[in-house]
Amino acid sequence: MQFHSDTKCARRTGWVTSELYYWHDTQNWCGFLEPGLTLQPGVHVENPETKRRLHGLVEALDLAPRLHALRPAPASDEVIRLVHPQSHIDHIASVCAGGGGDMGELTPGGRATLDIARLAAGGVVAAVDKVMTGEWDNGYVLCRPPGHHAEPEKAMGFCIFANAAIGVKHAQKAHGVERVATIDWDVHHGNGTEAIFYDDPSVLTISLHQDNLYPPNSGAVASTGEGAGKGANLNIPLPPGSGSGAYRHAFEKLVLPALEAFKPELIVIPSGFDSCALDPLGRQMLESRDYAWMTERLMEVADRHAKGRIIVTHEGGYSAIYVPYCGVAVLEALSETSARFEDPFADFIAQYGGQSLTPDQEKLVKNVSDTFFQ
Repeated sequence: MQFHSDTKCARRTGWVTSELYYWHDTQNWCGFLEPGLTLQPGVHVENPETKRRLHGLVEALDLAPRLHALRPAPASDEVIRLVHPQSHIDHIASVCAGGGGDMGELTPGGRATLDIARLAAGGVVAAVDKVMTGEWDNGYVLCRPPGHHAEPEKAMGFCIFANAAIGVKHAQKAHGVERVATIDWDVHHGNGTEAIFYDDPSVLTISLHQDNLYPPNSGAVASTGEGAGKGANLNIPLPPGSGSGAYRHAFEKLVLPALEAFKPELIVIPSGFDSCALDPLGRQMLESRDYAWMTERLMEVADRHAKGRIIVTHEGGYSAIYVPYCGVAVLEALSETSARFEDPFADFIAQYGGQSLTPDQEKLVKNVSDTFFQ
């Protein structure tokens, strides 16, 4: 089904994309490992297809004309240095000049990767500007390469620059935002965002992730920040097999109360769809309606405290089949379309065993609550 001509969007939702995002070259790795004598060259999991197909579905449904499109401009060294030292930028430039290769930890790139990574960070910065000046109510940045694993001096987990964190720093510097919250529902721990703001009380960082998936031994419940930032980092390491019941319960008991106490002036969502049921790397069971539900709950918080201001940055998600439907669900929620597309996979996933909240998941959430809200 396509949207009818009378379909309306109640909110002005920005849509930041670029053909060059799909030209970032992750080389012919074997899944996520570098090929060799025992690893046949193949296709890297972080390839253009998932995001290109999301872009295509937005166009096919005629949702694109109802969004506010923007072509990104590259972020300057000055902007990138809000998070990363010049030495990190220079390192990426050196690898690119040498023809490409692994730019850090499990992060391959090609000759054009630095330029495209600048566009990814620049797209987030541009969306922040549009939302903070009131031209948009919220914005979705379909960027590539992703960013939430990148640490200040290290590319890792397919991420070159910390796109969301750069956007947060820009919002603080250019627009005087005093409190920003990031809510990361990628199946992997948002270690980069955590590291960047771990001692910063002005940024509440929240990560819902599969327990001990990637990076190893990262994202523990006890890691709640340090120094002045103590109590401003919330990790929710859900067990493998968590579905709608676990995620919605964690939102109700942990994410929403933490946000209400913090009262953010801007919400940034590092949005990875690898927590969906069809992802090849994760073992969680979300479907598109879960992402829409989480988005709607965050919009309610943003309406109360942040004048509705939300920025979504696209992170992981490696199911070319299913990522497009999850992304459309988030875009529909953000824009408050008067009609919703019916996800053809959703009912199948909703019937998977284990979608309801289980006692061990409930116990985990209570343990996180007792630790974080003590």
